[in-house]
Order: sequence, then structure tokens, then C-alpha cells
Amino acid sequence: KPGEQKHPKEPSALQCMHLAVVACGDRLEETLIMLKSAVLFSNRRLCFHIFAEDSLKPEFEKKLKEWPSSYTKKFESNIYPITFSVGNAQEWKKLFKPCAAQRLFLPVILKDVDSLLYVDTDVLFLRPIDDIWQLLREFNSTQLAAMAPEHEIPKIGWYSRFARHPYYGTTGVNSGVMLMNLTRIRSTQFKNSLIPGGLTWEEMLYPLYQKYKNYITWGDQDLLNIIFYFNPECLYVFPCQWNYRPDHCMYGSNCRGAEEEGVSILHGNRGVYHDDKQPTFKALYEVIRDFPFEDNLFQSLYYPLQSKFLDTVHTLCGRIPQVFLKQIEKTMKKVYENRVIVYLGANHRY
Repeated sequence: KPGEQKHPKEPSALQCMHLAVVACGDRLEETLIMLKSAVLFSNRRLCFHIFAEDSLKPEFEKKLKEWPSSYTKKFESNIYPITFSVGNAQEWKKLFKPCAAQRLFLPVILKDVDSLLYVDTDVLFLRPIDDIWQLLREFNSTQLAAMAPEHEIPKIGWYSRFARHPYYGTTGVNSGVMLMNLTRIRSTQFKNSLIPGGLTWEEMLYPLYQKYKNYITWGDQDLLNIIFYFNPECLYVFPCQWNYRPDHCMYGSNCRGAEEEGVSILHGNRGVYHDDKQPTFKALYEVIRDFPFEDNLFQSLYYPLQSKFLDTVHTLCGRIPQVFLKQIEKTMKKVYENRVIVYLGANHRY
């Protein structure tokens, strides 16, 4: 269609990996640390789409400009106001956390973006975004979004025990890390519980919310579960190491992918970066927060992390430090290999 970008497989769309986040209230620092983790490890250029309250916009602009040029040249950023294209804006704002429902409107607002990765503010990348971006290539012809299961074990999962509305699969899905092919979302007619025929994404959102609002606990995530319950063929499910939360270790380790490969994306939900309930998660957040951009990654990030982890071995999550360290160590080695190759290449002519 005119004006639309090509599929991510094609070179023109490979130039920029689009990352979207919604920040309101006191989430400025958390969002900046998430963006920092993305820039530290990514290989290809990033395009940030930051949806923020008006009061936060100058703060984001100021802080991002303070980063060293060796990193600012790796991304471009766009900051947008919070807007809801259909329904009652005040109702959407009150859905779960302030502004969280904004993510439901990304396909409508970012009309020129083909695909993007949406993440919550409390996410940290422990490997290049390039790796999750590659999963877009694994979508079959009907898949248009990807998320991880909400839980690995149905008998202790929230949806399987308490949900009063339809949800995807046996445990539901978690929307804190969501890969989306926006072009496909915009052009699909979705099956639903409202009318016998299909509805577009934008047509469906508000009536669906009206129908289920008295049964929803987790806001926009519940709406996404309802949508993919009726359209399961549209969802690609990626494994838990791409959205690793305290639930995966606080009841004993139950994310096999993270045990084998290490955590790829850490999701510190329930405020665990800011209290002492899960010191392993807090340690990772603080080490990335405090890392001086131009310093040596091993000396100023990896080694402090190892020593902080020693203080968490008495906790269930802290008993498996290798799960948290495996991927980040691998990623740092690759960063160094790439720098050495670039350095040698630059000096080869002498």
C-alpha cells in the first residue's frame, strides 16, 4: 500500500529497529535505564518512540542529550503526547496504570512504522534488541504480534485461577514485552464477541473495553488476552527468557529457556527494582543505572554485578545467578569482539 514500509525482511526496514514505551508519573528514571540497556548492547540503529505526559517531555530531551555522542549516534528519538483515538480518554487513562492503555493505540498513531517492539518501562535488555527483532522473520502468514506466556505453570498462574474473561491459551500472555507487525494489525479484520463479522483493530478497542470493563483486572493486558483468545492464529508465542519476571524464580525456577540460555529480557514488574523483595532484580537495575557509558563493560558492569549477586544468594532468585549472568556475559564478549574488529580495521591502513 502507498506510504507503508516494507516487511522487516527487506533491507529498507532493516535500517532502524523501532522501540516504543509509555511513561507517566514517576517512570522517568526507569524508562531512561531501559533505553540505556537497549543502546548499550544493540548492534543496529534504534528509533525510540516515547509516549509521555507533557511534563516529562523536556526531561527526556535533556537527559538523552547528556549521553555521550558515541551512544547518541546509535539512536533517534521521538516523544509524543498521550492520546487515545477512540472512546473516552479519561476512561482509558484510568485503565490499570496511568497511560498504560496507550500501547493499544500504537498501530493507529504510528502509521508510517511497519514493525515495532513495545516494552514496559520496567524492562531491561540483557542482549541486543537485534535478537528479538529477528523473531519478526519467524511469523507465519497470519501472525501479527508476539508475547510470552503470563505463567509457565497453570496451577499457579493468575489467569487460569482468577480471570473472569476470555484469555489466550492455558495461562494467558504477558504484554510487558510485545513485538508487533503494525502493518498487519492495521489491515486485519479481527474476530470478536461483539458482532458476527470482523472488526478492524481501531473499531474493536472501545466496544471490547465497554463489554468487559467490569471483569478486567490488568487493564490493557486483559484486553489483549481477550483479542487473542478470539484470534489465536494471530499470535506468535515466544519463550519466557524474553520476558523474565520474579514469578519465574520466586516460587523456584520455572523458566527452562532462561536456565538453558540465560535471561534475554528482564521484566521487573511489581516495583521490584525499587524495594528489597527481589534483590537480584534490584542489583541488575542499579548496576545498569550506575554504569558510566564510556567505561569498560566488564570492570564497571559485569564485576559489580557479580559482587552484588553474592549478597542475594539467600533468596530464591539469587540462588541461580548464572540464569541472570549468562546472556549478559555473552553479549559483552560480542561487544568487545566487534570493537576490536572495528579498531583493527580502522588501523589496518597504517
